[in-house]
Amino acid sequence: MSMDRQTSVRFILDGQTVTAQAGETIWQVAKKQNIAIPHLCYSEAPTYRSDGNCRACMVEIDGERTLAASCMRKPTEGMTVQTTTERALGARKMVLELLLADQPGRADTPEPECHFRATADQVGLAVSRMPPREMTTLPPDGSHPAIDVALDTCILCGLCVRACREVQGNDVIGIAGHGANARIVFDFDDPMGNSTCVGCGECVQACPTGALTPSAGVMKAGTNRHVDSVCPYCGVGCQLTYHIKDKEILHVEGRDGPANRGRLCVKGRYGYDYVAHPHRLTVPLVRRTDVASDDVNVNPADPYTHFREASWDEALDRAANGFRKIREAHGGGALAGFGSAKGSNEEAYLFQKLVRIGFGSNNVDHCTRLCHASSVAALMETIGSGAVTAPFSAASDADVIVVIGANPAINHPVAATFIKNAARNGATLIVIDPRWQSLALDATYVLQQKYSSDVALLNAMMHVIVDEGLQNDAYIRDHTEAFEELAAHVKTFSPEKMAKVCGIEADVIRATARTYATAERAIIFWGMGISQHVHGTDNARCLISLALLCGHVGRPGTGLHPLRGQNNVQGASDVGLIPMFYPDYQSVADPEVRAQFQKYWGVELDPSPGLTVVEITDAIHKDEIKGMYIMGENPAMSDPNLSHVRAALARLEHLVVQDIFLTETAAYADVILPASAFPEKTGTFINTDRRVQLGHRALAPPGNARQDLDIIIEIARRMGLMWHYAGPEDVFNEMRGCMPSIKGITWKRLEREGAVTYPCDDEFSPGQEIIFGESFPTPSGRGKFVLCDIVPPDEAPNAKFPLILTTGRVLEHWHTGAMTRRSEVLDQLEPEALASLSPTDLDTINASEGDMIRVETRRGAIDIKARLDSSVPPGVVFIPFCFAEAAANLLTNDALDPIGKIAEVKFCAVRIKKTVQNAVE
Repeated sequence: MSMDRQTSVRFILDGQTVTAQAGETIWQVAKKQNIAIPHLCYSEAPTYRSDGNCRACMVEIDGERTLAASCMRKPTEGMTVQTTTERALGARKMVLELLLADQPGRADTPEPECHFRATADQVGLAVSRMPPREMTTLPPDGSHPAIDVALDTCILCGLCVRACREVQGNDVIGIAGHGANARIVFDFDDPMGNSTCVGCGECVQACPTGALTPSAGVMKAGTNRHVDSVCPYCGVGCQLTYHIKDKEILHVEGRDGPANRGRLCVKGRYGYDYVAHPHRLTVPLVRRTDVASDDVNVNPADPYTHFREASWDEALDRAANGFRKIREAHGGGALAGFGSAKGSNEEAYLFQKLVRIGFGSNNVDHCTRLCHASSVAALMETIGSGAVTAPFSAASDADVIVVIGANPAINHPVAATFIKNAARNGATLIVIDPRWQSLALDATYVLQQKYSSDVALLNAMMHVIVDEGLQNDAYIRDHTEAFEELAAHVKTFSPEKMAKVCGIEADVIRATARTYATAERAIIFWGMGISQHVHGTDNARCLISLALLCGHVGRPGTGLHPLRGQNNVQGASDVGLIPMFYPDYQSVADPEVRAQFQKYWGVELDPSPGLTVVEITDAIHKDEIKGMYIMGENPAMSDPNLSHVRAALARLEHLVVQDIFLTETAAYADVILPASAFPEKTGTFINTDRRVQLGHRALAPPGNARQDLDIIIEIARRMGLMWHYAGPEDVFNEMRGCMPSIKGITWKRLEREGAVTYPCDDEFSPGQEIIFGESFPTPSGRGKFVLCDIVPPDEAPNAKFPLILTTGRVLEHWHTGAMTRRSEVLDQLEPEALASLSPTDLDTINASEGDMIRVETRRGAIDIKARLDSSVPPGVVFIPFCFAEAAANLLTNDALDPIGKIAEVKFCAVRIKKTVQNAVE
């Protein structure tokens, strides 16, 4: 019987009988027994396979003629293994000595205390007796802002190749040449900085010799403490470790968390130095009386042209008194608050509670309204839950993976690595998106449909499934409702008819539909290419119907997963930072629910759902909203139709902004409260998988900046609320009392386990990663099919505005760039605003890459540099929204999806021209 089929085997290791679990190698068992065996090409990091090429871990097995690589060999029952025989020790030392012969002197290496040198030291090797081989000298390569390359120290262990190709799935690093001239190369032997390297740093973390090291200044020496936390950027929720000296983060490493298994992306690994940027707000500021509210031409490095310093008492009193004055004169409905998807759950919970109790209305929202509000609306309507049904790691169990309206390699890079891993392990990957993306390299089907045609395409796929009898009748019978109506509805959406609408050939639609329907296990991931439309809710409804039609929900390898954007947008929504729901998505319009929260919080509550983000902006222009509290959000950059938004901010009678930088939004404030950055706070966060994780404070806030939680509490007290919380743990315990989903998750449990997925019924139960296997939390217990027709975009191209504008993110920056553009490495990698266009469209205006062009919509115009990008289809302009100097949202449309109240920032009509400046040149 093979080792893989047994639960364990017993064998003799250095004279002792030991037990190996299924799949364990001799090296792994030896480590558990505190027997040290050298290794160079082997990594203990999760998901790295053994390779055995360095031969530094050789052991002797009784009865075998040759030595065995312990990192590769799995023991069998009764085997006798010896690690310290003269033969094994001699072979290992000889390997190290031969490798050492080709190394430069220790003082001349980039990393004198690297793993290779430490291993040589352990066997007493300082120098080699062997002469170096005659090899081509390879000069150092410092072309990458974050990573230095010194291939004269490379031993060709292959770890960096496996890190890049097999773990991260980026396929940048390879080996070229033969024999003594074999060498590591990037792409086609390009300098690393000119290659397609995405800067994830996995190769650096893996390299044992210092051939790949962080650039000077990126990783500093002298760490004297470590703090475990989570990443502050996207919704993946990577666990990491801060390496700190005194008050400075020196570098970051990935930790073996359930979401990332030690992996990080370029932002997680290098985007931490913003916390020490000189723009940090360190004292409260009050707007000068001689500066008008619409005068926002302020330099964040010198705020005193527009603001004056204030004490905390004065600033907090001014903030609270302004709110009280408006509340007393106009009622609570004249106040609103925008909370933060980057803050902790505890901060979001208290913020929404303050707005509901202190302000007296439900006018509280955050950036989920501009991300996945339509997805949540569709999920709540159809399956009774606003979160994912399975984690993204479920891709490893899927036969078919659908990625639609999302670009995970850019927006959720670590999640993308697991999707690529699954595809390379045999899963069929289907990528559906108008723009080409790197995941397409691993895909079996790549469907680049026309923009805003998702309903046509998805209805056509369901037509094929029903027409050919591929639906899961048993699942439909036992778990769904309204199938007959859906089946009749999709009859009119034949692939031949819809091909003209979506631009995908009928045969391709049929093949894709059959592949999804006939899979034993299939999972769907979607992003804001689905949600950010006036028909975003319909798009998500169709995806949910597709999954219900085939029974691809509630089992391993199946599910519905809207990839959440911000690091805590899931958590902020869960704890009630939205206008129509209390914590745990309990409706504010439901009298029974409202009565429960009135009893829990001890106050009367507004019975009407509040206004959403864009509705609040419109209400300001109507003089209905007169005061706002904005914490950690930047609507003057992130919201659509920015001219309209910025004019609204300038109209407010009272604006309080709580943030770490003087953002574009803070420039409009009457009072600015300096807050804590992510590494400066302790709290819980919920990732896209519904996984509750604990972030730990690594640093103190600078100067007189304070914890966000403390600031919220101080404002609440000044508004008459007698709040007393000892810290985030107290707030978390209060949350547990009104949120059944996290009832079984205690603070102590999070400290012990690091992460627990909700729903979790009690303190002794594991969290439920895959949900709804038996039923759905709907009144009928069934998932509901909802019929969707084709709805056109709000603003179609015409002769005057002939192109389509779409917006999104770039790999190196996050959201409005407030943090990442103040991170040195990230800003070096992507330093300027660029509009990506197809070669065809650049030719049409007689422009070349690098030329300045004007991009104009009905709402505004920006001048921006052009980037030639073949991944963008003709007729489309893509602009990231993180660059204040060319703010994409000056152009975008604020037309709303009527259900999710999300703006159509993924589609509007635009025109372009080469600027006069270029024409003169």
